[in-house]
Amino acid sequence: MMKAVIYTRVSSEKQVEKDLSISAQLKALRKFCKNNGWSVVKEFVDKAESARTANRPAFQEMISLAKQKQKQFDAIVVWKLSRFARNREDSIIYKSLLRRNGISVISMHEKFDDSPAGKLFEGMIEVIDEFYSSNLAQDTIRGLKENAKRGFRNGGVPPVGYYNKKVKDGGAERTKLEPDKNYAPIIKRIYKMCIKGLGAKEIVKTLNEEGVVTRNGNPWSKNQILYILRNEAYNGTTVWKTRNQSNGRLNGDSEDDIVRVENTHIPLIDTKTFQLAQEVIHSRAPKVSHPRTVNSKYVLSGLLYCGNCGLAMIGTAAKTSRYFYYSCQNYCKRGKNVCDAKPVSKKKIEEFVIDRLKTLVLTEENLEELVKLTNEELNRSDDDINSKLKTIDNQIDQLKSRLDKLFDSLETGKISIEIISPRIEKLQLSMERLENEKLNLESHLDDNKTRELNPKVIKAYVLDLKNLLGKGTIIEQRSFIRSFIKRIVVHKADIEIEYTIPVPNKKVEPVNREVLPIESIGSSGGT
Repeated sequence: MMKAVIYTRVSSEKQVEKDLSISAQLKALRKFCKNNGWSVVKEFVDKAESARTANRPAFQEMISLAKQKQKQFDAIVVWKLSRFARNREDSIIYKSLLRRNGISVISMHEKFDDSPAGKLFEGMIEVIDEFYSSNLAQDTIRGLKENAKRGFRNGGVPPVGYYNKKVKDGGAERTKLEPDKNYAPIIKRIYKMCIKGLGAKEIVKTLNEEGVVTRNGNPWSKNQILYILRNEAYNGTTVWKTRNQSNGRLNGDSEDDIVRVENTHIPLIDTKTFQLAQEVIHSRAPKVSHPRTVNSKYVLSGLLYCGNCGLAMIGTAAKTSRYFYYSCQNYCKRGKNVCDAKPVSKKKIEEFVIDRLKTLVLTEENLEELVKLTNEELNRSDDDINSKLKTIDNQIDQLKSRLDKLFDSLETGKISIEIISPRIEKLQLSMERLENEKLNLESHLDDNKTRELNPKVIKAYVLDLKNLLGKGTIIEQRSFIRSFIKRIVVHKADIEIEYTIPVPNKKVEPVNREVLPIESIGSSGGT
């Protein structure tokens, strides 16, 4: 008998309330395993955890168990693939790890086989899941940015000297900063000490010696004082920075990443005092030159490798900074005596790779295959559900008939209530269980009807993905390309592309790898 574990997840507290509940997922998955004759050895549950990251406690516990030398289970069963991961890279990494250990990931509602078409279908579903999950995150960021532009706070602990105050904004309730009468005088005093020439260490020493504690009742620290002296909130300005969706860290200091709005709340420090404090801090700061950091503008970074020596190819620019290339690291750092691979035009190879994806993956043929496979699966599921519903109706009718007979016996006095009561209760419990199962199946049937794919809808998805490849940001383009391409090796005579899933080929079966002449991308090293 195959051993399976069940993994369930909901991505937010709101989803816990409105989406399919954990208990409902578990109930359905247990029955699914039972119907397939699988033994469930363990269940893993992550509540209010996003699938965009693999940093989920129960998920990591499950992966850790899967890594053990002695095999603990044969398969991981999930409600849908999006419950396992919406990040294509994580999905590939963990599925590959599990596959090496002889463990498969099985989706209850998305059934795939090991054929090229099945793998292509699975890959398309995962890429669309990830793309629209990213879009949802972008919509959230846009909402937060708009909220900040209007001078409202997007949550978080208020700066010392303020507290969060709820205010009405039409029908909504939002948050603004309000001075804290207990700590506002302390903030003003800190600024006065700074202007008089006291450094952060001296200010800390003064406050701690006087027994003045922080809002949490702890002694003051140098970093806290510097944060207060640099924080524009004390000048009445709201500053909000976007965070990187993958790691939660603050993005850079570009105009697109920062919202700065003046006069959004009552200032504790006037503009003149605040500016004087900045000048003092700057004059006392040690002169340190930080290394220059540049956001990579090279879409194929991390994917491109030199076919001559095997090292990664990195983005480079000509001395005039007019022309850009991908060059072998050995060629750049150690010279042509170590590796004589010529640089490749950035523009040409990026356009070539994007065109290959549009030609091979985002095509009408793949679209039709995707819709066909999905709807066929939904129809098969409907047939199974209808068959089960018919069986349940027959079982309910039999139980009703047995109950009627027992009630007749009770009314005629043939059997006493003491003897018949346990049997009636048992039959009623069986009927209740069957009714609940019937409602669950009918719910799945309705869900299948709403999920049946319309070619026009999927065509819009594909159009969105094509637009993303052509007009998306560098990060969006790079993320999409990595969803389909694992590695690109540039040789002197040809270019080799390794795909993460089988892609269609007009002449032969779908392939994971193709080799094309170098002339396909233009002259190597050209401008």
